[in-house]
Amino acid sequence: MLRIGIDAMGGDFAPEAVVQGAIAAAGELPEGSTVVLFGDAEQIGAILAAENHPADAFEIVHTTEVIGMNEHPAQAFVKKTDSSVVVGFHHLKAGKIDGFASAGNTGAILVGSMQVMQQIEGVIRPAISAQINTSNGRSFLLLDVGLNVDCKPEVLYQYAVIGNAYAQNIMKLESPRVALLSIGEEKEKGNIATKAAYELMEQGNQFRFVGNVESKYIFTGDLADVVVCDGFVGNIILKQAEGFYEIAKANGVDDPYINKLNYEIVGGTPVLGINGNVMVGHGCSSPFAIKNMILQTERTIRGRLVRKLCEIFN
Repeated sequence: MLRIGIDAMGGDFAPEAVVQGAIAAAGELPEGSTVVLFGDAEQIGAILAAENHPADAFEIVHTTEVIGMNEHPAQAFVKKTDSSVVVGFHHLKAGKIDGFASAGNTGAILVGSMQVMQQIEGVIRPAISAQINTSNGRSFLLLDVGLNVDCKPEVLYQYAVIGNAYAQNIMKLESPRVALLSIGEEKEKGNIATKAAYELMEQGNQFRFVGNVESKYIFTGDLADVVVCDGFVGNIILKQAEGFYEIAKANGVDDPYINKLNYEIVGGTPVLGINGNVMVGHGCSSPFAIKNMILQTERTIRGRLVRKLCEIFN
């Protein structure tokens, strides 16, 4: 039995959007999957009743506190011990659920990831990754997209190892092409960190390194399946793609590929390199985005990525 924990109180439109998304996901999850909702049981029950959905369709873990979107993450995590986020993380740590997903306070989710779950032994720094659709009908994995804005070459090398494992186990690519994001294809191009990281990746044998890739090529999918960069650059690229999609839709553009840049299709981004399956959703997630976040969490759990990374680094 696979158990997927969801922060019902996390997000700008919680708990309504989260419960509605869970209802939608329930119809698509494989048999043997159970959704566990963490939050105010009375509010959750009222929404289920309004949606004419059976009250016993989900397991509900009642919590009495909520970490708001604008609260200080570390302080709130310590003070609000009965919040949906904190209780969810402790259930994950205890093995009562197989994965935990939230569209709530991102900082609090990262605090839980680092302090409760902790990083896998041997991993210097975990990363947040984003799987982005490409124009050739495939997708690529970008990491880091915001957890570490400054990275040493050794960290970038480990991101390549982690991204390669994700691409193999979750994206089901036999021999992923791993590239380093830079300002030119030549190995001499880039800043000090990327040039040093290139040397490490070129000499390594843990993944298929295809060299540098420029940002104008990453959305074609023709050159790389995994793109490595620090969190500062990765976050800019991710938000630029989101902004481009929003401008296109506001101007009435209806293009099959541009439509796939909608973050709601993926739903969430996994925290990679920690001892557990944790998914981070967008704060303004709609029920559709929540549904896909839950489905993405289920795929990540079944891919046994955490166990694979533990084997690699230990």
